[in-house]
Amino acid sequence: MKSKLKEVRTQEAVGLVLAHDLTAVVPGKFKGPLFRKGHTIREEDIEKLLNIGKEHVYVLELAEGELHEDDAAHRIARAAMRSNEVLELTCPKEGKVDIVSRVDGLLRVDVPTLTAINRVEHVVLSTLKTHTPVRKGQQVAAARVIPLVVPESRIKQVETIAGRQEHPVLEVLPFRPHRVGVVTTGSEVYHGRIQDRFGPVVREKVERYGSKVIGQTFADDNKEMIAQQIKAFVDQGADLILVTGGMSVDPDDRTPGAIADLGADIVSYGTPMLPGSMLLIAYYRGIPLMGLPGCVLHDPFTSFDVFLPRILAGEKITREDIITLGHGGLHAC
Repeated sequence: MKSKLKEVRTQEAVGLVLAHDLTAVVPGKFKGPLFRKGHTIREEDIEKLLNIGKEHVYVLELAEGELHEDDAAHRIARAAMRSNEVLELTCPKEGKVDIVSRVDGLLRVDVPTLTAINRVEHVVLSTLKTHTPVRKGQQVAAARVIPLVVPESRIKQVETIAGRQEHPVLEVLPFRPHRVGVVTTGSEVYHGRIQDRFGPVVREKVERYGSKVIGQTFADDNKEMIAQQIKAFVDQGADLILVTGGMSVDPDDRTPGAIADLGADIVSYGTPMLPGSMLLIAYYRGIPLMGLPGCVLHDPFTSFDVFLPRILAGEKITREDIITLGHGGLHAC
C-alpha cells in the first residue's frame, strides 16, 4: 500500500494532514497561504476553511513505512546535529527545516559524511561551507526531501550514515576569548618615521570575535629584539601572538628568522592563498603565533581572515589545513 491523497469533507477533516497549501485572498490587503501543506487540521480551522470556499480538502493518508516531508526533514536535521546544544531547529516550513546557531562561533562540517547523506535519493542537506564564522541566530544549514512522502527506510539510512562518525555532521565551536599580543616590526615604524597602521586593523579583527589585544610593542629589524618581545607576551599570559611586518623574502625582513630562532614549531611559512601567501603559522610553547603579511593592511579578506577565527575557536592548525587552501584560494587581489 502506498500513501495517497483523499478528498474529505471539511467538517470531517479534523486531525488529518493537509496535502497541499491553501491560499486565502483578501482583496487589496492580503494574498497568501492560509494553511500550508503538512498542517494538521484543528477544530478552529473549519470555519476559516469554509470561509475561503473549501467544502472539501485533500488530506494525506500515509502508508505504513512512509514519512511526510516535514517529519523526514526534521529527522535529517536532527541526525546531522545530534544533541548539539549550540544548534537549534526551526519548525518545518514548506517541507524544510532550518538549523540555526545559538552562539557566535565557527561552523565545522564533516564534508565526506555530508556528501554521503546527499547521495541518498531525494534527501537534501545543505550547509554553509565548513569553517565559516557564524553569528548567534544565523542559519547554518537546511534539510528537506524532494517529494511530499518518502520511504522511512531512506531516512533511517541517513541516520545510520550520520551516526557512524565520532563527531556530528554539523557543529559550531564557540569562539573563546583570547588575550592577544601584537609585535609590530620594521625600523621605519620603530624609529617613528612612519605611523603604524597594522595595530588598528588587527585590533578590529580580533575584537570582532570577542577577544582582546592586551598590548602592542614595536621592534627594530632585529631578530633578538623581535624574539624577546614575543617571549614577553608569552610571559604575560597571551593566548595568541600576532607579529606584523617583516614577512617578505627581502634580506632585511627578519620576522620569520626570529620566530624560527625562538625554537617555535613552524607549521608553515607560506600558504597557497592570494592575498596572504606570505602568512606564517607556528606554535611556541603551545601558543599559536602568526606572522602577518603586508596585505592584511589593505585587503579586506586574506589568509589571516581564514585562520584567525579557526584559532579563536580552539582549532589547532595543521600543514594539511594550509595546503588544501589552494583550491578556491585565489581571491581578488
